[in-house]
Amino acid sequence: MVDTSVTLSGVRLDNPVIPASGTFGYGYEFAQLYDINCLGTFSFKGTTREPRFGNPTPRIAECAAGMLNAVGLQNPGVDAVAAEELPRLGEVFHKPVMANVSGFSIEDYAYTCEKLDREPQVGWLEVNISCPNVHNGGMSFGTSPDMAAAVTRAVKAVTRKPVYMKLSPNVTDITAIARACEAAGADGVSLINTLMGMRVDLKRRRPVLANGTGGLSGPAVFPVALRMVYQVYEAVSIPIIGMGGVKCAEDVIEMMLAGATAVEVGAANLVDPFVCRDIIADLPRVMEQYEINDLKDIIGGAHHG
Repeated sequence: MVDTSVTLSGVRLDNPVIPASGTFGYGYEFAQLYDINCLGTFSFKGTTREPRFGNPTPRIAECAAGMLNAVGLQNPGVDAVAAEELPRLGEVFHKPVMANVSGFSIEDYAYTCEKLDREPQVGWLEVNISCPNVHNGGMSFGTSPDMAAAVTRAVKAVTRKPVYMKLSPNVTDITAIARACEAAGADGVSLINTLMGMRVDLKRRRPVLANGTGGLSGPAVFPVALRMVYQVYEAVSIPIIGMGGVKCAEDVIEMMLAGATAVEVGAANLVDPFVCRDIIADLPRVMEQYEINDLKDIIGGAHHG
């Protein structure tokens, strides 16, 4: 009998599979399709201080082995999430959930995290620092070690829950950002967020996305994500949640060997809403195939020997 369980900052997960923020809503739509309590946990839709309508359409563009999105963090705002979405979620999901938080100033992040810290069902805070800093010319918080550390410190000051900083891959050296977050008190890091990309409409001779650029996700980014998880594992001693193009149980094992303690599945949910359920069901078979008895034993295994 294989053991698929892992521990994420003191919280036991039945398995390491976590639907990624922005691809699973607040869970209850998927709960109509299958029992989502089979999941390790899931990261709910990115939540901001104020309600956001998001970017103008079109927001989605297809491309080879992936997709581009420029949704723009559409969400009802933290007060509505706490008052309406979480109680509804609690009716169908009976495990701790991961709260994904975005902001456009350090004050935004602190405000939203402090609110969500009071919610008993929230087990972890996943802080998306790929957002533009409105007080710094729109530069993403996640592109500067100093800014990433500042957000980390502000969030850690207002919450007792484990804080995972979600890192942008659109940087020269992701390990410098990860180390800065660790030094500022982060309990873990999540990586990678989407890679910046674009498509051009040949008939209109204009970008397909109204925003111009969007985030690339899907199988195309998996080798990049794996490389960054591998590098960050060697740079920090805090847990890593790996993500980027994961679509099957073999990908989960590969991410864990590179250094991930848990693994998020994003774009694949939009292709097949049952994919996380099916990955979890397939994990024991793949573990037996590769003679893995306990998933915890393989975390970072590609670095040893």
